[in-house]
Amino acid sequence: MKNHYKIALVVLAIVVAVVATILFIQNNNIPVLDPKGIIGQKQRDLLFITTLLMLIVVVPAIAFTLIFAFLYRKGRPNATYRPEFYDSHLAEIVWWGVPSIIIIVLAVITYQSSYALDPYKPIESDKKPITIQVVALEWKWLFIYPEQSIATINFIQFPVDTPINFEITADAPMNSFWIPQLGGQIYAMQSMRTELHLMATEAGVYRGCSSNLSGEGFSGMVFQAKASSEQEFNQWVKEVKNSSKFLTLDEYNVLVTPSEYVPASFYKLEKQDLFNYILTK
Repeated sequence: MKNHYKIALVVLAIVVAVVATILFIQNNNIPVLDPKGIIGQKQRDLLFITTLLMLIVVVPAIAFTLIFAFLYRKGRPNATYRPEFYDSHLAEIVWWGVPSIIIIVLAVITYQSSYALDPYKPIESDKKPITIQVVALEWKWLFIYPEQSIATINFIQFPVDTPINFEITADAPMNSFWIPQLGGQIYAMQSMRTELHLMATEAGVYRGCSSNLSGEGFSGMVFQAKASSEQEFNQWVKEVKNSSKFLTLDEYNVLVTPSEYVPASFYKLEKQDLFNYILTK
């Protein structure tokens, strides 16, 4: 009877752990699992598919471990003893065949998604893309809108359902640019330009951050990414253009100085080729 109680407790513990995990995911905002952009949605679906495929092997392996530990424990005197049993073709086919099939399926999915979700691949849309140049500084983000002739610190805004072409570099230690609800991260490195193409499908304000440790100010290196209507975006651009601040080369040299938890600020762009200057300096 005691053994039955033990089994019941183990099963109950597993059920409680699974239910608690599901409730935690449902009641907590996990950005990667709550995408607001087409790239983020595809990456979330890919995460779910690969996880479920791997659980096909993981769950039975854990279950059989518990079952075998119970059936062949030392304190079970009536267990069947079969010293002549040493091979099973069916068992060999199952524990080699099923994982092999899953690996093949994962390989196909990985091959296809590597091209479909290539960060350098532009997003097809009827709307004209917006270019935003990103510079990772210590410990803040500089965003340059070359077509609008404006620049911002720790804040970006763009229209919903419009492709955003990010050109990314750094004027500080290597970093990583990430807006979890819109898509995956990509590195920002000195004297190098990386690219990332994203598009928001819902209006809202999303958290952007650094996903690469870069010193003591790393925890405060966050920014807001606001997806709005096209009219709101155009109005915001006009307001920034009326700003009294100019992003000159002298002002940029001040921004390069390391600083932490920097609030959002907005500039009219005076040096039009600032991104290329940063890239090549």
